[in-house]
Amino acid sequence: MKVKCLLLTGLMICINIIVLAQAPSRESLDVAPTRLFEPEPRVVIPGTSLGQAPSDAIILFDGKNLNQWTTQDDKEPKWELKNGILTVVKGIGSIFTKQKFGDVQLHIEWRAPSAVTNSGQERGNSGVYLQQRYELQVLDNYENKTYVNGQAGSLYKQSIPLVNANRKPGEWQAYDIIYTAPRFSDRGTLIIPGYMTVFLNGILIQNHFALWGPTEEHGLPVYTPHGKESLMLQEHGDAVSYRNIWVREL
Repeated sequence: MKVKCLLLTGLMICINIIVLAQAPSRESLDVAPTRLFEPEPRVVIPGTSLGQAPSDAIILFDGKNLNQWTTQDDKEPKWELKNGILTVVKGIGSIFTKQKFGDVQLHIEWRAPSAVTNSGQERGNSGVYLQQRYELQVLDNYENKTYVNGQAGSLYKQSIPLVNANRKPGEWQAYDIIYTAPRFSDRGTLIIPGYMTVFLNGILIQNHFALWGPTEEHGLPVYTPHGKESLMLQEHGDAVSYRNIWVREL
């Protein structure tokens, strides 16, 4: 700061003058303060092929057994397990993981029956439920029209998939899901909704969608407070098959 005095009509007036230093150029700045060395990310070994579980994954189904699964009444699941493939059996009911989860990365492969006998919602219908509440629809939508917020890749009755990336019936398809569980206050008030990002066969079909609440067939959804819950595979009467199911807790 400098002081400059002026003599005006017999009065001495002093003015403070602030001299601003010229800002240094970006190129002259020290790079060291912008380099971080901790926390260092832990090492995770990726799978050797697309869809193979990484080293930190929890294997929910690898074709060998159903040890990670149970029924709603806590009994051994009776879905068909044959040649490393798990297939829905009509009338048996849905199955649930024994372990409960919150935020996850989920990989699951599914296949609608190759023999096409029906249309719309009666063709290869099942569902992947996060925390037993929030459904990602499984349906054969290869040249099969239905209401668009109920087709494969929809967050059922909430979000239409960005594109239809379905393969032909009888071909294996893969969901890769990033799920963030909703957060509730101690009083049960919703603080943050759940979010879901989904890839179908490597193509983005749901982009960080804020869930309205649990999946409902009738009426609009309303959140109710909950903690970690099971993943659920829905039995909807159709012989949909599953394989290579794994999850990473986030």
